[in-house]
Amino acid sequence: MEPRKLKIRDLTLRDGQQSLFATRLNQENIDKLLPLYENAGFYAMEVWGGAVPDSVMRYLDESPWNRLRSVDAVMKGKSLLTALSRGRNLFGYVPYPDTVLEGFYKEAIQNGLNVMRIFDALNDIDNVKESIRLINELGGIPDGAVCYTVDPKEETPAQVEQPKQGFLARLFGKKAEVKVVEPEKIFTDEYFVSKAKEMEALGAKIITLKDMAGLVNPSRAASIISKLKAAVNVPVDFHTHCTPGYGLASSVMAIINGVDILDTNIWWFGGGSAAPAIELVYLFAQKLGVEIDVNMEAVGQIRNQLLAARESLKEFDLGKLPKPFDPLNDKLPAEIEAELDKAVAAAKANNEEALLAACHAIEAYFGFPKPNELVKNAEVPGGMYSNMVAQLKALQAEDLLDDAMRLIPKVRRDAGLVPLVTPTSQIVGSQAVFVALDRKKGNADYSNLSNQFISLIKGEYGKTPVPVDPAFREQITGDATERPYDVSKYKQPENPTLAELGGVKLASNTEEMLLLELLPNVANGFLRKRRAEENQAAQPATPVEEKPVEAAAPITGEVLKAPMGGRIVSIKAKPGDKIAKGEVILVYEAMKMENDVVAEKDLVIKRILVNPDQVVNADEAMVEFIDAADAAAQDLTAGAEADAPVTGEVLKAPMGGKVISIKVKPGDKVAKGGVLLVYEAMKMENDVVAEKDVTVKRIFVQPDEVVGAEAPLMEFE
Repeated sequence: MEPRKLKIRDLTLRDGQQSLFATRLNQENIDKLLPLYENAGFYAMEVWGGAVPDSVMRYLDESPWNRLRSVDAVMKGKSLLTALSRGRNLFGYVPYPDTVLEGFYKEAIQNGLNVMRIFDALNDIDNVKESIRLINELGGIPDGAVCYTVDPKEETPAQVEQPKQGFLARLFGKKAEVKVVEPEKIFTDEYFVSKAKEMEALGAKIITLKDMAGLVNPSRAASIISKLKAAVNVPVDFHTHCTPGYGLASSVMAIINGVDILDTNIWWFGGGSAAPAIELVYLFAQKLGVEIDVNMEAVGQIRNQLLAARESLKEFDLGKLPKPFDPLNDKLPAEIEAELDKAVAAAKANNEEALLAACHAIEAYFGFPKPNELVKNAEVPGGMYSNMVAQLKALQAEDLLDDAMRLIPKVRRDAGLVPLVTPTSQIVGSQAVFVALDRKKGNADYSNLSNQFISLIKGEYGKTPVPVDPAFREQITGDATERPYDVSKYKQPENPTLAELGGVKLASNTEEMLLLELLPNVANGFLRKRRAEENQAAQPATPVEEKPVEAAAPITGEVLKAPMGGRIVSIKAKPGDKIAKGEVILVYEAMKMENDVVAEKDLVIKRILVNPDQVVNADEAMVEFIDAADAAAQDLTAGAEADAPVTGEVLKAPMGGKVISIKVKPGDKVAKGGVLLVYEAMKMENDVVAEKDVTVKRIFVQPDEVVGAEAPLMEFE
């Protein structure tokens, strides 16, 4: 009897590099790897979608379509090429009409894509059904992904119902029975199976249990995978990450319980916040008598080239470099062989504790990162947790972290028990912080709301796992009626004529127009560069006059340095600006997260030493500044006219942030509840409304201005 074969979906070129290296693997490195992939025999290779279309334009100045075509040209159908899509939202967060979905999927399939993995952050089948239909019609393979999440941990494990005691019971001291009522579980095995069956009925040709945060523990992996195998007639795929330490052990349990396809990365791009390494899966498959349907010699050749690729990405490297290992030629020490045997025996006995202990010992031997205990215990995605920490630090409210974490279950339940997946994880995390701030200030819960949270409660993101209470919806949105996003309101972005570049259109063909529709801000700059290059190439050559390079003025003031390597996202200040302690000076990206860099004291900006999109190293100088007291003494901030004294009521900023837009002008009469301005705080947009009928006397801020908490925004008559 031939051994059972396990198909492998290799994630190295998409999810692997996105999880560990912020999607910075460039075309030069891809081109070196592709010839080695040709004969590896992977069932599928995830090479596109997710953050790739955005990142290759934004950071690498490369075409997403060329990335897809380059892989197809080498692979020639030897492995299925796969991508990740958010269904109705494609690779962004705006719901698109069917015409945009069809155009994008059609172009992708024509350029070599075979499988589109389709998921929705709310597991709302209505948000994926059109994508499944279109992919089938266009000749692709729709892969329906069910997003794994867990029921929230409560601050108290159960609600206690205390029955009323009768007169005789009270008289004779008889105690009433206490009935413990557990909160209803929503995310049961049956929940995930039902979603999978709905996707299969719509035409999904693969079903994936998609565990983005790595929260599927081994026993749960065994339970869900076995039930999926019994319930659907299409191949079942398991996708997980190693962040909290479950990934490898849960993959072993998935294999034992009949999973058809397993998602892995190749050694140097595996483990940590990424999926398990195929080399470790291979060791377990041998012990289990399962054949990995891959050419492991070709995998070894890819592994050798990947080390150089990882070294080229060291400034973005989020992980720990494991020991070199070749499973075909390297002999394992006896103690690691013993751990493998222990793990297999424990997995077959469904002994989760022993299985995890053995897998962690194996990973520790090879030098993979330790489990992230915070993610494991909090049961929230690692990126969500680190984002909340960064937001609270920027607000100088780190002491509220524990309160905000405890409020996540409440906010999730109020919002319809949404899964913690991008973007809902960020919406819920930010709103939990807002509620913690409300309570600290003595305000009612949900006094401060982000526009994204309002849209979620309104119904614009789709149907939540449990319905939102109409009374809560009315409290948040002013209307108890659920109002889904209307895709008919979608407006196609303009394709302007660039007079300064010879009168050409910004987007020159269908695929470029699709990029402009999907990622307008990034695609605009990317396409302008292409048209400028074409215009320059068409001009007659002229001799270039060399000009002497001016030496930069020496730094004489204090310097703000980069706390770690990363990329400058945006700069919130300019030379001469007075910045209060705690205000944001710039935003930079490191470890896949955006981080606000705030002033540690009152200061005046002297020089900005970096530019947006610039990559900086740890301790690199970013801003030169002067202490505010010293600046005043040097008269650096003198010359401005003194403001007229404030005599009316003042509206103050509820927290630090940036003014996005101002909706009123001096003299305007604004009714209670009317929007005065919109500002961004904690990466969420917030409407500031009038708490009573007012007349605007003065406006103290301007669009794009950064303000600190309690900063005056407006004066009323």
